[in-house]
Amino acid sequence: MNLSKYIVAAGVALGMTSCIGDLDLKPNDPNYGSSTDYRAVLAKCYSGIAVSGQSGPGSSDISGLDNGTGQYTRALFMMQEFPTDEAIWIWEDAGVIDLVTDTWDAANGNIYGTYSRLYSHIAVCNDFLTLTTGQTEDSEVAYMRLQARTLRALSYFWALDIFGNPTFVTEEVTQPEQIKRADLYKWLTSELEDLVGQYKALDRAPFYGEVGLDGAQALLARVYLNASIYTDGTPAYDLCQKHCSEIIARHQGGGFNGSGLANNYLDLFCRNNDVFMPGGAKTAENEILWGVPYDRTNIQSYGGSQFIIAACIANGNKASDGFDMSAANYGTTEQWKCIHAVQQFSDKFESGDIRQSLWLKEDAGFQKANTKLSDFSNGYACVKFTNSVANFDGTYTNPDTPNWVDTDLPLIRLADVYLMYAEGFVLGGKGDATTALTYVNYLRDRAGLTKWTGADLTPDNILDERGRELYFELTRRSDLIRFGKFTGGSYIWSWKGYIAEGNAISNHYKLMPIPTQILAAQPSFEQNPGY
Repeated sequence: MNLSKYIVAAGVALGMTSCIGDLDLKPNDPNYGSSTDYRAVLAKCYSGIAVSGQSGPGSSDISGLDNGTGQYTRALFMMQEFPTDEAIWIWEDAGVIDLVTDTWDAANGNIYGTYSRLYSHIAVCNDFLTLTTGQTEDSEVAYMRLQARTLRALSYFWALDIFGNPTFVTEEVTQPEQIKRADLYKWLTSELEDLVGQYKALDRAPFYGEVGLDGAQALLARVYLNASIYTDGTPAYDLCQKHCSEIIARHQGGGFNGSGLANNYLDLFCRNNDVFMPGGAKTAENEILWGVPYDRTNIQSYGGSQFIIAACIANGNKASDGFDMSAANYGTTEQWKCIHAVQQFSDKFESGDIRQSLWLKEDAGFQKANTKLSDFSNGYACVKFTNSVANFDGTYTNPDTPNWVDTDLPLIRLADVYLMYAEGFVLGGKGDATTALTYVNYLRDRAGLTKWTGADLTPDNILDERGRELYFELTRRSDLIRFGKFTGGSYIWSWKGYIAEGNAISNHYKLMPIPTQILAAQPSFEQNPGY
């Protein structure tokens, strides 16, 4: 089953309205529940991650945010990237500026929108599981139920990571209740362990657009990676490494130096990166373990890869605008002029790093320092994702420049798995130095950099390498928290605390608040400390 086809038609099987206040989401399609076309219903579970609504990019399944801002991965980008040292959204939009400057509160509309998006997705997955209860004798339905549970686990991972003590509701727990962070961690790891075991028993490769064993197991590894945060101090690096090692063993043998990684880093973020996805044509380089498909004609969104590409681009001429840049060079007509790099993050890249090679700097009229928040050229132009066509030899072309992009969005890559293993050694003392060093050097070698020696395996270096490899891939806030660099004053970046030179922020910002709208609808719920 090619899910990218079914995403387009998902609205036929299920239309959703937003009742997030009490989290009692119900389908409004009278045919829902009687349909036997479970594929189309499952596609809604997938499309909830890819698009904002079922009637084109201008529609939305939730109310209260515009259809672009409230899209699933764009909402997560606001939570995971805007509050960090990676990038600045230059427009001082209501609610967004508070995220960029680490000054938000529980009434922030974008935080509420993210909470709403996660739980509308969870509700759809729960509905699918309720609809198919008792249908497991059908092997295809049983397989679809595994996918729905995995998709739901993804949203619960984000709820766990971002909100800590959020709402819990399943097809069995039908009355929304607040769950403690440690208890949600316990449920999520148990759920994912079961899913991984069932995927292994099936021994079935996913089609393009589907999630399978690699995606579920990589998500489980990421949950274990953050165990000390989610459980108030109990690490699980050994379990993280166990699952990382199993994933790595399945992928090694081809690709870059036999690592299973794509041979060219930037190819992973181009128009034809579908070949690196599960079910993609480059089976020896299926580095994208879990990704979201996009298609210029059938899967359009103001979030997803469209958002990341367009936000980092602006047409400009140095004579009139002070900088030179052209959207056509990145395979698109879209140029939103919204995001530039933070100086402290720019400083982390070494000369010759391929991962920064699309950035525009001083020679194009951009300065490194962020002295003016809303000046696009007041920070490097930090381009990573494009709609260019990879020729798979390190070169790229733009035969046309459409309004909508075809670039798929990676959610978890094999590169992250290598870095998770290395972190387990550096921070957790698990595994061994030789293996950790080999894994990090796969990435550095591919990036065109000098390989590390054992002395380079330090916490600060691992954190910086994660930043260079995974920027804009929804990991940065979690990484900074895990390494003790997000709150307080041990690491300061431009506009942290709403000061140009940066300032310390309170520890309570390690968790986003439970939105005030949720507390009003659920009086028994407790707010996270500090809000």
